Amino acid sequence: MEYFHLIIVTGMSGAGKSHAVQVLEDMGYFCIDNIPPVLIPKFAELCIQGGQRVRNVALIADIRGGEFFDAVSQSLKELKEQHISYEILFIEASDQVLVRRYKETRRVHPLAPHERPVQGISLERKRLSALRSQADTIIDTSNLTPKELKDLIMKKYAIHERKKSIDVTIVSFGFKHGMPIDADLVEDVRFLPNPYYVEEYRNKSGRVPAVREYVEGFAVTAAFKEKWFDMIDFLLPHYEREGKSQLVIAVGCTGGMHRSVCMAEALYKHLRDNKIAVSIEHRDLQKNEVEEDAPGYEGM
Repeated sequence: MEYFHLIIVTGMSGAGKSHAVQVLEDMGYFCIDNIPPVLIPKFAELCIQGGQRVRNVALIADIRGGEFFDAVSQSLKELKEQHISYEILFIEASDQVLVRRYKETRRVHPLAPHERPVQGISLERKRLSALRSQADTIIDTSNLTPKELKDLIMKKYAIHERKKSIDVTIVSFGFKHGMPIDADLVEDVRFLPNPYYVEEYRNKSGRVPAVREYVEGFAVTAAFKEKWFDMIDFLLPHYEREGKSQLVIAVGCTGGMHRSVCMAEALYKHLRDNKIAVSIEHRDLQKNEVEEDAPGYEGM
């Protein structure tokens, strides 16, 4: 049988199962939330038949499945009969912590929708006791922050053949069109000399070599690039160390046509030359009157 890694995530409602699966998904696992246990053996079989396409899978199976959840023992038995290996990750927390979380979120317990949460928690512990005894890993989130839970899961279930690196997206934009809502870092380059006020450059984009040479020909631009690149080089490994997998760097000028485009391209080239996984997007470039454009560094 080809390599196939199946993690069955279960445990107490409100303990952090959904967060755990989100982490696994970010790590490269194919994830399904609240799958009826009766479907697990067939789903695993289909994944294995798919060969290289689906090799790392995480499934949440919990009491939200109602009467279907009672079939989990039979499903695990079928997996063993089919010689399909699996791990059970059980997420739990103390009664006091779970009650507090239910009160904070104002949710009702799925086993006690019209009663106090503590009654549903007690009933759920009894129903999960047999499955808990079969768990390969038990994580108590009572005293864990989301970041600490993420670190534990990443350490335990890392896909070793996948290189851990941060993916950087650089987005140029114009402030008059609004800032990108998904930006992690925003750099305002409106202090740089503006080609818009040079007649021959007004309708040429920041990707045109003559415009780029104009912007980069000033001492302030050279000084800025040196300091900016140094800051980005400093930040990236620290973001990676904190477990961040994606970083969006937005670079803005007034219209998103000249300075922001030029500086975004410069940063893209710098990161690409340093073997960083990077992509670039010029969000607002075509919202301007562009009469001449040119391929950026990505197209060279």
